[in-house]
Amino acid sequence: MNNLSLSRRDFLAAAGAAPFAASVAFAQTKKIPLGIELYSVRGELQKDMPGTVRAVAKMGYQVVEFYSPYYSWTTDQAKDVRKLLDDLGIKCLSTHNSPQAVSADGMAKAVELNQIIGSKYIIVASAGKVSGADGWKGFADQMAAAAEKLRAHKMATGFHNHQTEWKPFEGGERPMDILAKNTPKDFALQLDAGTIVEAGSDPLAWIKANPGRIKSMHLKDWGKGEGRAYTVAFGEGDVPWKPMFDAAESVGGVEYYLIEQEHAGPDGELAMAQRCLDNYKKMVK
Repeated sequence: MNNLSLSRRDFLAAAGAAPFAASVAFAQTKKIPLGIELYSVRGELQKDMPGTVRAVAKMGYQVVEFYSPYYSWTTDQAKDVRKLLDDLGIKCLSTHNSPQAVSADGMAKAVELNQIIGSKYIIVASAGKVSGADGWKGFADQMAAAAEKLRAHKMATGFHNHQTEWKPFEGGERPMDILAKNTPKDFALQLDAGTIVEAGSDPLAWIKANPGRIKSMHLKDWGKGEGRAYTVAFGEGDVPWKPMFDAAESVGGVEYYLIEQEHAGPDGELAMAQRCLDNYKKMVK
């Protein structure tokens, strides 16, 4: 695939609460498909995209999420990817994008590529340079307009948070609050678990405040202490996974989970992907 060597960050730089049913059985998680954000295996993906997708499918991942370089594909490349996914019996339900993908000039290409590979959600993974509450309100208005246009294609957009979106402005309102308040209910709030925990915000309160909108969740762990942070594998950090899963499934409307790992560790990206999957299986027994 062309441009798979681009980093995710470089590409992005360029371009009423329902009751919380805490009693829901945690075993319910087994019914939610588990996928992987392919940024987790970006080095392997760059070297051999088909082989890497086959490898994670063989491990048992049911879903993959392609990140920003996919936007440079031709339609023929997208068709090859769709055939690969179909042959493996896995799905791509969402992609990560810069705001360009849902802009007036860029949406047509994003829609075409996502429809070919079977993806329903064109998720924006970075807002770019946005400052102040007014700036975030303007960004939210742009996202709401994009959501309306995508609805005609039976598709949706959404936003993937990082740490910065949880920092409150004067008065206490956070960028994520502004975004949620000023976008329609079918605008997906893809929750990055590690970053909300690192930022010190309450993930359970956020899920309960936005029922039905947590369509997918990035299972990125984070740990306090020197040398830990995002080097920890899924299930080995400080994120309260079990109550988060319960909240996402009983209130959030989650449709699928995605492992995301920023650091591979000494054994490499695929070994870490397997380790995260093994930890998940142990957790949801």
